[in-house]
Amino acid sequence: MTRELTCIICPRGCTLQIELEGKNILSVTGNGCPRGLKYAKDECCNPQRTVTSTVRCTDGRVVAVKTDKPIPKEHVFDCMKIINSVKADLPISIGDVIIKDVFGSNVIATENAEI
Repeated sequence: MTRELTCIICPRGCTLQIELEGKNILSVTGNGCPRGLKYAKDECCNPQRTVTSTVRCTDGRVVAVKTDKPIPKEHVFDCMKIINSVKADLPISIGDVIIKDVFGSNVIATENAEI
C-alpha cells in the first residue's frame, strides 16, 4: 500500500510517498530533509495531535487552552470530553495547568483571565 502525505514540519511542504506493508514502513520518498522522514514514520505508525480548545471559567467566560504536548490521535475526542467537563477558577495566567495528565499531557492556559 502507498500512502501520500504533505509534510507539515517546515514551510517547504514536501509531498511524501510512504510504502507500507501493514504497519511496517518499507520506504519513504519525497522528503527534503531528515525531519520529513521522521514525520512520515510518526504519522503512519503513531499519529499524535496537540489539542487546542477553550475551558469555561466559573464566572461563565471561556479561556483558551491547549495540551502542552501532543497526545495520541485516537484520544482527541476523549480529551475534548474531559476539557468540556471542567470549570476553571480565576485568576488564570498563561501556562497555568488547568487539567493534569490527560493522556500523558497537561492542559494549559494560553491566555490570561483576571477576576
